[in-house]
Amino acid sequence: MDHDGMDVAEARYELVISVDARRSGEYDDVDKPRMRARIYRVLEAAFTHARVARDAVHMEDRGDGVLLAVAGRIAVTRLLGLWLVEVHENLRDENRALRVPLGLRVGMHVGPVRHDDRGISGRAVDLACRLADSPVARRLLDAARADLVLVVSDALYEDVVSSGGKFIEPAHYAPARLKLKEGDVSAWFHLPGRTAPVIPAGDPPTATADAHAAPVDGPPPVSDPPPAGDQPLASDTPPAADPPSVADPRTPGAHYTVHGDMSQHSDNVYQQPVHIGRITPRQEG
Repeated sequence: MDHDGMDVAEARYELVISVDARRSGEYDDVDKPRMRARIYRVLEAAFTHARVARDAVHMEDRGDGVLLAVAGRIAVTRLLGLWLVEVHENLRDENRALRVPLGLRVGMHVGPVRHDDRGISGRAVDLACRLADSPVARRLLDAARADLVLVVSDALYEDVVSSGGKFIEPAHYAPARLKLKEGDVSAWFHLPGRTAPVIPAGDPPTATADAHAAPVDGPPPVSDPPPAGDQPLASDTPPAADPPSVADPRTPGAHYTVHGDMSQHSDNVYQQPVHIGRITPRQEG
């Protein structure tokens, strides 16, 4: 998107979309470029079929995902509806040829976005990234054995999703309460093509011993989730070294850890501290 001559202090109200790949840190140097190419094919084909002009979309590469901002002239319902349907179908097509399917987590929020020569910034950007990167989203994607999970902010759900529309089913979203470092927020989770998901309890499962050997077409398979009713609940008092927790309002005692924009993920995405997608030196200690 061309922003030449635009005052960097000027913010534009845009839809921010953060797309992250499941367990991207487990791809080796040969498979990671293939994974990235698949993500771009999925997203760009969806924009074409949804008739979203390329000059209306700002796109930033994040190594293991993509950060996007869509101009306000494009109806948000088109992105939540037709575009999301196309992303899901394109992803399913890609996965048919893979032994280990590619999984995507998509976070969305609408708010003021500032553009400069290096990309975009703003609280709307931070929130969209944290929603996509939340442990709840990661665990739900695995527990449901899904190709795609969408997480939208409470404001986006109330302003757009709740009213419904073409390909938008508000009853197919489920809420969860997240505790971020800025304060508590509500988010809504959706698995395209399915009814409202059951928000899983407990922390994301750790990788098994077999997780260190990545197959040719991607990272190792996700281990089977525990049977319904047997899923462990995290302790109400997390270990002292753990970051803040996320409480599921519908499951008392269930907590999730949220790492924010400076994080070190042990499960699936980053293997060292990250600041909204930019790798920083590993912290000592």
